[in-house]
Amino acid sequence: MLILVTYDVNTETEDGKKRLRQVAKCCIKYGQRVQNSVFECVLDEGQYRKFQHLLLKIIDTEKDSLRFYNLGNSYQTKVEHYGSNPGYDAEGILIF
Repeated sequence: MLILVTYDVNTETEDGKKRLRQVAKCCIKYGQRVQNSVFECVLDEGQYRKFQHLLLKIIDTEKDSLRFYNLGNSYQTKVEHYGSNPGYDAEGILIF
């Protein structure tokens, strides 16, 4: 299933800047950055729950915001993109 993750971390303090880096690093492990604080992640239910748990341990719910959008398994028809940085095939072949 495709999960869209968005976050807004308060960076007014050094702790906030540290949380922002930690959230971004965690998201990079699970998905593809599509905008500054937006990631697309193709995950199964177990991966999704683990990922969600890790992020919730990082953020400060009094100061930060974290949103998960579950676009499901038929997400190809639910995502439209216009402009620069074209999308990628999240389930396609990766060549290193």
